Amino acid sequence: MLAKLKSRIKFASRTDQNSMSFDIHIDSQSNTLKYIQLVDSIANAISEGSLEQGDMLPSVNELVKSASLSRDTVFKAYTELKKRGIVESVPNRGYFVTKQLYRVLLFLDTFKAYKEVLYDGFRSNLPANISVDLMFHHYNFKVFETIINDSIGKYSHYIIMNFDHQRMKKVISKIPGDKLLVVDWNIHAGSKHSYVCQDFGQSVYSNLLLVADKIKSYSRFLLMYPKDWTFHPKETIDNFKKFCADNNVAESKVLYHVDELDIKKGDLYMLVSDRTLTRILDQANQKRLKIGSDVGIISYNETPMKKYVHEGISVLSTDFYEMGKMAAHYVLNQGQMKQVVPTKLILRKSF
Repeated sequence: MLAKLKSRIKFASRTDQNSMSFDIHIDSQSNTLKYIQLVDSIANAISEGSLEQGDMLPSVNELVKSASLSRDTVFKAYTELKKRGIVESVPNRGYFVTKQLYRVLLFLDTFKAYKEVLYDGFRSNLPANISVDLMFHHYNFKVFETIINDSIGKYSHYIIMNFDHQRMKKVISKIPGDKLLVVDWNIHAGSKHSYVCQDFGQSVYSNLLLVADKIKSYSRFLLMYPKDWTFHPKETIDNFKKFCADNNVAESKVLYHVDELDIKKGDLYMLVSDRTLTRILDQANQKRLKIGSDVGIISYNETPMKKYVHEGISVLSTDFYEMGKMAAHYVLNQGQMKQVVPTKLILRKSF
């Protein structure tokens, strides 16, 4: 069996005042070509700060000797780095880092339409020299922990969606506080961590209060919170109940199981899962109830399609593009960020 080759290269900076080092990882069993592995090793070193703008890279001969690579492999790697604009060659002197390379981990919970909007806001507001690795944990703690452990030291910034788990705080504490931005839900973040999030509690109450009279015109006001389908913060449930109690809503209820769904004329539904939106639309079609006149819907989280489904679905949502844009601002400006993106009620024909 072929062994994994791992070499550590020592080199001098451009000024020759400081001796610096970085790791080169070449896995002889990997399907990735060796020159790409060398490119990735150097790019990682630049991203994590082991290599900085102006630093001299090891010579071709030094890499051939120290890392047991062929000259062709090293030349191809340096040519690729030059093509990417992060390395330049100076005749009779060698290869130098031309600019700082940022590598960012964007670690989201699940891939949904509004997460795509967040990603667009994030990626669109970053320059091309910043690479973004997009990953998902799907609320699986073991997956979350493994990816975080494997990523430590590889990224200049960590943009992460947390979730409610007793060991979450311990895991994210491994990330340097000045490199971590918690997005969407501000949970388990420490005082030194940055965040750009939405408010799942008081904002629900405040927005419902704006349309309290219209809500009370419905026979029933029901919040669909399917326990098996959602990890939506429970603050929303608390504020839904508080709103209904404070405003004398005649009949209100939280439905925790999908099989409880039995829509009737005069119902108003507030939904935290798009899967339940599909169920309600199906039932309305079967019972020949018209959305917007017979049955009302307020859906959590704006998506591009909700503007057009049944002439428009009303939504309670934060601005996910703005959230992504703020996350990009955090990466570019290096300072601490503590921002709450407002949540708004967008009224359409479904309500």
